[in-house]
Amino acid sequence: MSLLRCKPVFLDDLKEVRLPFEEGVPESLHAGDLVSLSGILYTGRDQTHRRMMDLLDSGKPLPVDLAGHLLYYVGPSPARPGQVIGAAGPTTSYRMDTYTPRLLELGLKATMGKGARSQVVQEAMQKQKCIYLAAFGGAGAYLSRCITKAEIVAFEDAGPEALYKFTVEGFPAVVINDVHGRDYYEMVREGRST
Repeated sequence: MSLLRCKPVFLDDLKEVRLPFEEGVPESLHAGDLVSLSGILYTGRDQTHRRMMDLLDSGKPLPVDLAGHLLYYVGPSPARPGQVIGAAGPTTSYRMDTYTPRLLELGLKATMGKGARSQVVQEAMQKQKCIYLAAFGGAGAYLSRCITKAEIVAFEDAGPEALYKFTVEGFPAVVINDVHGRDYYEMVREGRST
């Protein structure tokens, strides 16, 4: 797939980021940075998170090792013929706030969705040196063109809420919370850009 299929008009402003994260990359990103993600990420919504917590509570391993990875809050639509996946826009992140600190302790380096995170999650991200990114809401069909491969790796019976492994190329996002405790939403509200 050509990168041009999902090239945003502001591609020149994007920082290229390979997934999973290499050491030090989350720390190098700042609130407000526009990024272009390429590589492997995992997906999960409410059901996936509840099931992962059940596994951890019973002393069982997760279906995938999340260390160094990004978890995208999305429930993709079924693929039409000839497509890799259907619409893949972000879901509201605060619904996963209850589960997030525990996953960050396992080495998860970033989450991505839409909307703000709770203060508890922001503090956990700062402690664990993790970041939160926002994908562009309302652009699910566009974002699906940046997904070059999609496979279900766990919880297939959950349908769109299954745990997917996506290979992405040029997936655009913005850093909302960085490891230094900065929140881009607050910065914009206060009229600050840095």
